[in-house]
Amino acid sequence: MYKKAHDLLYLWYQTNGRHNLPWRNIDDAYKIWVSEIMLQQTQVKTVLERFYFPFIEAFPSLADLACASEDEVLKKWEGLGYYTRARNLHKTALLSKTSLPLTVTELIALPGIGKSTAHAVASFAYKTPVPIMDANVKRILYRIFAVLKANEKELWEMAYAFFDETRPYDFNQAMMDLGSSICTSKAPVCLSCPFETQCKGKETPLLYPTKKIKKKIPIRQKHIIIHSHKNKLALKQRQTRFLNGLWSFNEHEHHEDITFSSLLGDISHTYSHFKLQAKVYIHHNYIEDCEWFSLKEIKTLALSTADHKALELYLKTKN
Repeated sequence: MYKKAHDLLYLWYQTNGRHNLPWRNIDDAYKIWVSEIMLQQTQVKTVLERFYFPFIEAFPSLADLACASEDEVLKKWEGLGYYTRARNLHKTALLSKTSLPLTVTELIALPGIGKSTAHAVASFAYKTPVPIMDANVKRILYRIFAVLKANEKELWEMAYAFFDETRPYDFNQAMMDLGSSICTSKAPVCLSCPFETQCKGKETPLLYPTKKIKKKIPIRQKHIIIHSHKNKLALKQRQTRFLNGLWSFNEHEHHEDITFSSLLGDISHTYSHFKLQAKVYIHHNYIEDCEWFSLKEIKTLALSTADHKALELYLKTKN
């Protein structure tokens, strides 16, 4: 039914596909899996420039990742955000030890691997004939079928209906590349699209899918205190759901908790669900219920972006 569309897609992909991506044209399930997890919430350019290669260099195999500590994994993930991804990578490595399972069902059973990620690993590493469902593919499906809104079950039904099981690897890679360069969210280039003649939504592509109303991001205000004593700084390892496992300076909600501290400056950082505005203070005293590290030791720890910004303010006062 869609053979002509598939053939045109492959012709387009042959010339325009991102064939040089390091996780393409390999059958290393581990490296493909790492790339898929990194790309869940992060742009390809950012992953390529800052994160993929250092991570693979530090943990070149699943066994190497399993042998690492969680702190080591979080440090290599530092700055990429959504740290649950890193912890689940490590948990999966500990469970799998030397190799990832071969089937979609077994992959989905592992921490942090959903249906689309399992399909991607199976399709790209094992050539299993299953479609994938990233944001780019979803957008193409909405427009091809001119569907304003669909739940996950309906999206998967559309994905299977349009899928080419004879060339699962090429089809899935081509769909992702098409969505990222031609069938984009804000400026689709319909006249250059291989699906132009068969796309039901081509006349009004920006209608599909229905845009979600963006919620206003709340602002949270905090006071960050850097405690300094004998050339060491006090840090605590977070035991919270948000930024769990990362090291942080002391945080306080109320101004009265910062008596005898000197203001270093202000920082701000926007997370996915709130914006942090914080005043950073220095307090030269010893406190308990924390661990003390030299600046050299702190370089080996995983800190949040906000804590790094606080540390930068402190370092400016040292210079």
